[in-house]
Amino acid sequence: MDSQDRMRARHELEALLADYWHDVDTNWGRNAGDYYTDDALFESTYASYKGKAKIQQFYQYRLDRGPRVAVHAVTNFRVVLDGPDRATCNWYLLLFAADGKPILPTNPPIQIAHMTDRCVRQPDGRWLYEYRKFETWFEGGVPTTNPNLDDK
Repeated sequence: MDSQDRMRARHELEALLADYWHDVDTNWGRNAGDYYTDDALFESTYASYKGKAKIQQFYQYRLDRGPRVAVHAVTNFRVVLDGPDRATCNWYLLLFAADGKPILPTNPPIQIAHMTDRCVRQPDGRWLYEYRKFETWFEGGVPTTNPNLDDK
C-alpha cells in the first residue's frame, strides 16, 4: 500500500473513532452497536461482550441506569494497516464521567486506558470494529459503569 492509502485509512479510522465516542457521549450509545461487526469482541477490565447485540445491550444498560455525563477523550492515535481492508489501531482513552445531569463538578479522569482496536473494511467501504480491548492503566474516583460491578 502506498502512503496515500495509509493516510486515507488513518483519516477514516480516526473519524470512525470520533463518531463512535460522539454517539456514546451525546446520544448515550444508542447507535454504538452499528460500529461493530456481528461477531465483534469488546473486552474491558471487568467484563467482555461477544457480538454486536451484546455490545448494544451494554449501552442500553448504561442508558437505563439514568442520567450520566461522560466524555471519552482520545489521544495518541496510531494505525498499522494489516492489509487493504484490515487495520490495528492503538490510542489512549481518558474517561471523565459522573452520574447526574450537567453541570457537574470537574474532576480528574476516572480512567485512563490503553486501547487496541482491530478494524475491518466492509464491502460497502465502511470500517467496523471486530475487536476492542480496554487495558486500564489508571483508575480512581467515580466508578465506570459495569453491570458486573453495579449489581454487587
